[in-house]
Amino acid sequence: MNTFGILCGGGPAPGLNGVIAAATRAARLRGARVIGILDGFAHLMKGETGHVLELDEGAVEGIHLRGGSILRTSRANPTRREEDLRRVVEALGGLGVDSLITIGGDDTAFSARRVAEAAGGRIRVAHVPKTIDNDLPLPPGIPTFGFETAREHGTTVVERIAEDCRTTGRWFFLILMGRQAGHLALGVGKAAGAAVTLIPEEFPGGKIRLDDVVRILEGAIAKRLALGRPDGVAVIAEGIAERLEESDLELLKEIPRDEHGHIRLAEVPLGRILRRAVADSFARRGISVKLGDKDVGYELRCGYPTAFDRDYTLDLGVGAVEALFAGRSAVMVTRREERIELVPFERLMDPESGRTRVRGVDVKGDSYRAARLLQVRVEAEDLADPQRLAAIARAAGLTPEEARVRFAPIGQEAGGRA
Repeated sequence: MNTFGILCGGGPAPGLNGVIAAATRAARLRGARVIGILDGFAHLMKGETGHVLELDEGAVEGIHLRGGSILRTSRANPTRREEDLRRVVEALGGLGVDSLITIGGDDTAFSARRVAEAAGGRIRVAHVPKTIDNDLPLPPGIPTFGFETAREHGTTVVERIAEDCRTTGRWFFLILMGRQAGHLALGVGKAAGAAVTLIPEEFPGGKIRLDDVVRILEGAIAKRLALGRPDGVAVIAEGIAERLEESDLELLKEIPRDEHGHIRLAEVPLGRILRRAVADSFARRGISVKLGDKDVGYELRCGYPTAFDRDYTLDLGVGAVEALFAGRSAVMVTRREERIELVPFERLMDPESGRTRVRGVDVKGDSYRAARLLQVRVEAEDLADPQRLAAIARAAGLTPEEARVRFAPIGQEAGGRA
């Protein structure tokens, strides 16, 4: 009898239970035993085999309708020490697992690859890509599961806060999840009609200056004021915090990191930092603006999956089981159009870092171009039009020449900053 193990790694995403349910049912129909491994790699890397659930059709009935994961999840990293990785392989062997399905993001994909290598063929491994950030290197146009549900729920949140802003005449800075890529922030901001959306990919170079972010936000507020609107919503990807110059954000040194070495961005008060910086900048010029900030993230991770993600994850769960029964291993399971596609682990890796590649937003693509066109930002055309420039400058408490310098598009600054 084949024995399948299923585990979840990283943060939650809508659709985890769909993969678990479909994989369990597909494997059981083929006569296999299925073990649900609790809390990701956390117990396996200690050599513990008691934190498991026997899964059958009854145990997974209807769970694809729910958010969260019946197996829970964790960010435990078995790749930091060779002895941890060895204990994972030994624990899986002790459980009789010969086929392992991992469900997670880039860090879990890397861990799955290392487990497959360490097992030396004794354990076949298939990885199902999950992240609301949509940043795994899948074929073009294919989202990671959980992204569409998170975008749907995030859009609703932003719509309601935008209505509050219209009613009260103020701005809100909303921080959306997206450590290394701005897909979620851009998707939510575009769908909700946010006045401006900022993502890391739009800033050239490796680091981002805090003042550049502040200048864009100031310019959007001033332009809206010039148009007679004191309200608006700015959607900002949390990954901007990770790329800020250390001299601009010294507190990053004090922020704790997770098991994979990433800054815990949920503990970086990016919205509050930007709100204060923008308010102070306007105040120095005698302009009062009403600003608020909010992190939007945990609300999105365990919501009930939409029909898209239910359908998608059921296909992925069955696809993972069929791939493993066919003898495939060290593959990521995805779906292109109506067919399951297997991506070998080696194609996921960055040859320089050895880590899983990250898929960022294509800022040269038509979709991003449309999103920028529909935002309210100070653009080069505004600065070239004397009437528009004068109105924006008055709203910002600047002279036209100061406004031309202050709000010059990133990468096009000349003559210093006001």
